[in-house]
Amino acid sequence: MLTPDQARDTAAALVERARAAGADTADAIYIGGLSQSVQVRMAALEDVSSSEGEQIGLRVFRGHRSASVASSALTPDALAILVDRALAMAAEAPEDPYAGLAPSELLLQDTAADLDSFDPTHVDPAELKARALEAEAAALAIPRITNSGGASASVSQSVLALATSAGFAAASRSSGHGISASVVAGEAGALQRDYDYDSARFLADLEEAQIIGQRAGRRAAARLDPVKPVSGRMAVIFDPRVASSLLGHFVGAISGSSIARKSSFLIDKLGAQIFAHGIDIHDDPHRQRGLRSRAFDGEGLPTSARKLIDNGTLTGWIADSAAARQLGIMPTGHAVRGVSGAPGAGPGNLYLAAGTRTPSELLAAHPRAVLITELIGMGVNGVTGDYSRGAAGFLVEHGEIVGPISEITIASTLLDMFASLEPGNDLALRRGIDSPTVMIPEMMIAAA
Repeated sequence: MLTPDQARDTAAALVERARAAGADTADAIYIGGLSQSVQVRMAALEDVSSSEGEQIGLRVFRGHRSASVASSALTPDALAILVDRALAMAAEAPEDPYAGLAPSELLLQDTAADLDSFDPTHVDPAELKARALEAEAAALAIPRITNSGGASASVSQSVLALATSAGFAAASRSSGHGISASVVAGEAGALQRDYDYDSARFLADLEEAQIIGQRAGRRAAARLDPVKPVSGRMAVIFDPRVASSLLGHFVGAISGSSIARKSSFLIDKLGAQIFAHGIDIHDDPHRQRGLRSRAFDGEGLPTSARKLIDNGTLTGWIADSAAARQLGIMPTGHAVRGVSGAPGAGPGNLYLAAGTRTPSELLAAHPRAVLITELIGMGVNGVTGDYSRGAAGFLVEHGEIVGPISEITIASTLLDMFASLEPGNDLALRRGIDSPTVMIPEMMIAAA
């Protein structure tokens, strides 16, 4: 894996080589990474893995024709072949009037901000094994836990560099630490499984292995002896672990490509009140140590914090340059990409701002409710906003958990859910997409 400076210079040199060979414009992206992980099960070492790899991608333009190619070989001969292949492919590609690099005047001009994304702490396999064993042991110590699906611990580092023929060249590096545990509760014929995990840029920010294991064990044990709910309309409370999925549906619906293709249920909602007053959704790509923090996007544009929902109102789309041209707007600094293909659009650190009521108060807000802790299947239509998913969790009556439930279906439309949802006050900023507990006053519940 190259250093950030080496990666930046390699990407810039590849762009210059493409320009010299006949490309009108070009950009190149380098992604390199290394990782180690240890997996244990029932106190025995199950797997140790270590990997290191790197790739470089080149995108060339000849007029409105473009092509993208990638290679894991970075030798001069391999890069020369890469350039020739890209130009030959571009000559045969169809014209796209919206294709092209980001406008040069919008590129990041200053030095990229340091977002404190890299932890130099060395972690050896023995430490990873000890952490995984501690998590599993804590989970197995919970009453009624009878088996383990395994526990793991990991560490990783990565380098990303981007260069364009418009004069942009920069690189960043990041690190990651992770831990997870999965266990089974109950006996044959009445088994339940659950899990917990955490990930962080810095080892010092990672939750303790014992806490991860205990939480996984308690979650699995709590799912035993399910009760059967009555079908009908009732309040639904989404645990933070699954509430973040609602933000994923939202951000997918406001991506420039979805709007340009007219394949979003929010296509005519720009500037409209789609959430209740007081609801804010933030995109913060500059959070220190954030899992999705970035100083520049996949096209070299500067990133910035913004409210995607401000007091319930949709403030705008998120768009890469191609989608922005199609929509007649400016690109928003949300381009995301890999080494192959054109960029798409995605948020930085996305979160739903906290509300005022506690989770307990939300549970007690209705005589009967279901608390959802797991979602199953992909029954969400991004074009119409229809929502129907399998789920599991707990039946709640008068604020008290009656018992676990499974094999139910919850259904509504995302527009109705967005308009009525209320966030709890328990927001924790730990992942790339974060949400507090969310209550939706009414959804259709169907028991199997």
